Amino acid sequence: MKARIPGGMSQGNMMKKIQQMQEDMQNAQAEVESSEFTATAGGGAVEVTVNGSHEVLSIKMQPDIVDPEDIEMLEDMLIAALNESIKKANDAMEQGIEKAKGGLSIPGLF
Repeated sequence: MKARIPGGMSQGNMMKKIQQMQEDMQNAQAEVESSEFTATAGGGAVEVTVNGSHEVLSIKMQPDIVDPEDIEMLEDMLIAALNESIKKANDAMEQGIEKAKGGLSIPGLF
């Protein structure tokens, strides 16, 4: 007699569903890691692009924001743009994982 999981699903079917979910999660992770996320700060004066692995790919700055008397403003804009682009990458990863889980919630597994 096959073990039944609450809800009528057999243990074998549950294992297949979990394996498929793991594959979907790995695919979602790979997709996000290869994606690029861009954010700006200072009204577009600074633009930062990162990939899903949080590696900085590019930083672009408008020349007129480089003021030797106010380096702190430039530093603040860089930090803001970096943090926002990383947040976008994190959000995309979370969405990919939730989609891959397909509504399945197993306590302690995810």
